[in-house]
Amino acid sequence: MEKERFARVVFDRLAGRYGRSLHTELLHKNMTELFVAVFLSPQCTDKQINNITPELFRKFRTFHDYASADLRTLMRHLNGVNYYKTKARNLKKASKMIEERFGGNVPKTIEELMELPGVGRKVANVILNEGFGINQGIAIDTHCITVVGRLKLSRHKDPKKIEMDMMRIFPEGEWGNVSNLLIALGRDVCTARKKRCEKCVLADICPSSDLLKSGRKSVRIYSKKSG
Repeated sequence: MEKERFARVVFDRLAGRYGRSLHTELLHKNMTELFVAVFLSPQCTDKQINNITPELFRKFRTFHDYASADLRTLMRHLNGVNYYKTKARNLKKASKMIEERFGGNVPKTIEELMELPGVGRKVANVILNEGFGINQGIAIDTHCITVVGRLKLSRHKDPKKIEMDMMRIFPEGEWGNVSNLLIALGRDVCTARKKRCEKCVLADICPSSDLLKSGRKSVRIYSKKSG
């Protein structure tokens, strides 16, 4: 099976299992809150972020509030988030840039978003997809890296290179869904610590499946010619 066809089968099965309308579990009510929650999310669980954002969002409502905040006060509100001191500094700087360069509005391109301090490709992709329904890339987190590696959809470990591989084999209109579906599988049954292949909808086609009965060490699902 060629890689693009295999990717389509993977997508359809995951969509059938987890749905086609998955969204971030980070709590937010508007674009400012979405930006801040996603901005704080790297190296953290959604639960960590959701634990601190209700109070944070009551205190800081606009980018002007973050830009003009006392840094020590902002750090205190972010305590409990990994790397909170660095994130507080970058959030203050990014908010100031949004105010001064973008009129207080979150930019709508990946290039502009990545000009903001503390914003990488993953954060930018999530903001664009969740906030604007724009697909300029695929957000690759640790769950995606694990799942993609086990499915042999990419031989790379670097998130940027994995993203480029995924963008080549999945339709652009589905890029946001691809990320959410891979994350859903990674959280559900294909965790980094343990595979639960007996509960996975891809168990019969995944080259890393414990349930595939084969005398070989690996099972080739798609042709060598296709990648």
